[in-house]
Amino acid sequence: MRLVFAGTPEPAVPSLRRLLASEHDVAAVVTRRDAPLGRKRVLTPSPVASAAEEAGIESIRVNRFDDEATARVTALDADLGVIVAYGGLVREPLLSTPRHGWINLHFSLLPRWRGAAPVQHALIAGDTETGVSVFQLVAELDAGDVFARRAVAVRPGATAGDLLDELALVGADVLSDVVDAIAAGTATPIPQTGAVTLAPKLTAEDGRIRWEDPRSAVLSRIRGVTPEPGAFTTIEGARFKVLAAVASDRPSPGTGLIAADGATVLAGASDGAVELLRVQPAGKAPMAAADWWRGQRTPSVAVGT
Repeated sequence: MRLVFAGTPEPAVPSLRRLLASEHDVAAVVTRRDAPLGRKRVLTPSPVASAAEEAGIESIRVNRFDDEATARVTALDADLGVIVAYGGLVREPLLSTPRHGWINLHFSLLPRWRGAAPVQHALIAGDTETGVSVFQLVAELDAGDVFARRAVAVRPGATAGDLLDELALVGADVLSDVVDAIAAGTATPIPQTGAVTLAPKLTAEDGRIRWEDPRSAVLSRIRGVTPEPGAFTTIEGARFKVLAAVASDRPSPGTGLIAADGATVLAGASDGAVELLRVQPAGKAPMAAADWWRGQRTPSVAVGT
């Protein structure tokens, strides 16, 4: 089949590369415009744009499907549109333009966690299993019939970044199989069933650690917002990032307090201690929590203040 692929971040790249290596023809890639990155705010192509350039594939760089972008995609005369984390909506008439419409690889077991941040919300909620779904794109958010899904166990300690990397590879396999099945005329999508939960895009505030929560919820939030938007608390009003932490069986310093037990730096949740492994104080580089603590001059530090 002749395909048009829409995607932007790194987790979409394995799917693009898998389709480029298949018997299908990827006519063009749609991705978001180059964005300023780093301290110098250098305009940088998206990971999908870079992968398309390496493969010699045309890339249409737009942040939304306006009239011009719609006309360019329509002119490709594609059999199927494929979306993996593009970051924009596909509406009519473009939704029906390819002969087989559009399919979407989503990083959850739909209908659980419909929305922009399914992996992050799954971890924050403490899910022990998630997965990928490939579904027919429809006007309603992530509500189309599902062609295939595959469950993946959440590894203990996995961050959102870790899990997304894993799901990107699993999803590329599942997506490729679905594209082949559509080409062969054997694809049989089925309606979604079960309770719907939503996974809206996270804000910076979603990374705020709630020390009054149980330890398991504190750690789930830290993992779910790592690397983005990042877990943080405050110390004397200044943002203090928590980059890595694990559960500890040592005595807690008390809810909302940080203290050291020997060389181990502990923070108190409502029902136990969390060991801080790596942190980033305001205005400083990331560092081992023990190195940060050596600079403190008090027996304990209050967080969230």
